[in-house]
Amino acid sequence: MKNLYINNRFFFALFGVGFLYVLSFFFSFLLGFAHLFLLIIFIAFIVDYLFLFTFKKTIFAVRILPEKLSNGDENEVKLDVKNNYPFKIKVKIIDEIPFQFQIRDFLIRKEITSNGNVLLNYFLTPKERGEYNFGNLNVYAQTKLGFVSRRFKFQNDEILPSYPSFIHLRKYEIMALQNEFLLGGMKKIRKLGHTMEFEQIKEYVPGDDIRTINWKATGKRNQLMINQFQDEKSQRIFMLIDKGRTMQMPFNGLSLLDYSINAAMALSHIILKKSDRAGMVTFSTKTENKVAAENKNGQLRKISEALYNIQTNFYETDFSRLYQDLKFSITQRSLLLLFTNFETLDAVNRQMKYLRGISKNHVLVVIFFKNSELQQLMHNNPENMQEIYDEIIAEKFEFEKKLIIQELRKYGIYSIYTAPENLNIEVINKYLEIKVRGIL
Repeated sequence: MKNLYINNRFFFALFGVGFLYVLSFFFSFLLGFAHLFLLIIFIAFIVDYLFLFTFKKTIFAVRILPEKLSNGDENEVKLDVKNNYPFKIKVKIIDEIPFQFQIRDFLIRKEITSNGNVLLNYFLTPKERGEYNFGNLNVYAQTKLGFVSRRFKFQNDEILPSYPSFIHLRKYEIMALQNEFLLGGMKKIRKLGHTMEFEQIKEYVPGDDIRTINWKATGKRNQLMINQFQDEKSQRIFMLIDKGRTMQMPFNGLSLLDYSINAAMALSHIILKKSDRAGMVTFSTKTENKVAAENKNGQLRKISEALYNIQTNFYETDFSRLYQDLKFSITQRSLLLLFTNFETLDAVNRQMKYLRGISKNHVLVVIFFKNSELQQLMHNNPENMQEIYDEIIAEKFEFEKKLIIQELRKYGIYSIYTAPENLNIEVINKYLEIKVRGIL
């Protein structure tokens, strides 16, 4: 009986009979009808109960989960429900979704034919990394009478980890191979030159760069031959991810740290596909989660595992400690992409000597973020004095960000100033641009 649930239809029917009994005080001929309807209701209740509970192994359901969740992306969850009753039933499916999603009204209604099955799906978008605990998969079956339901429980306590975003890695890989990225439309990076790593000598075809003609080979073959070059490989690229308090700021449900981690995963995938070496370091009051720059099988998984459960520690970031550790741990010239967030020019100037020290031996790219809420204030049409003040303050902060870019450029430090949602594309574009320019 613990799986028996009485539906609202039964109580509505009783309410109708009760109303007939009330009317029978005024119209005595209705009393007989009230008795008859009450008897029919109870007989229907018993029949409904017997139909649902006399059969065994009647409903089978399974929740099909991905191996892991991709943070910040839509993840598909499938439900396979089979009806072994010899008649058509209606089901209500209530999946106990992890509390992190705060979905308290999950309900799927479906009608399943006799000995039939249905495959249903829904999507979840995690906003935090870590573990997600799925509870029971509850299926409530009822007949056409609909007086009672029988509950079936499946798959209690399934734990699923949420990793940095990996769903769109294939998309970024295809775009990177074409040197194209989607940012307000398809944008092709203009090649400013070529790297000087020799690949082969080949016959000249119209359109080839005449500056690469190999005159010695041309003389031997008696036809134009050119040197063909390829992108330099095995270059070291490190992603430095700030875990300080400034990276806790949320936009669209994800913190700046989560955006940075997702971008680091996407960039690592492209780096490895380009035959370069990907590594990473997280830092705040000290450097942690170090992954050496390699291009081996399993390197992407190693980086993903290192990024899996990183959290902000709410301390002020110590750039002096970062400078000291990098000086001794990364001895070869490398490309360093520093994910952090500077809000004011004073904040940058306090750390400038350490940034300059890092950039002396490496190519340094400082990545910081646009405040999307301030961007909205700047583009609103102010209607009162308070909104005018808000717009002026927003423009002041935006101007300060532009001063930060100029200050970094003055000391030969590259920068990316982007909205959090465009971070993946911006950092991959910058990496490809630096490779094409041959800066590293």
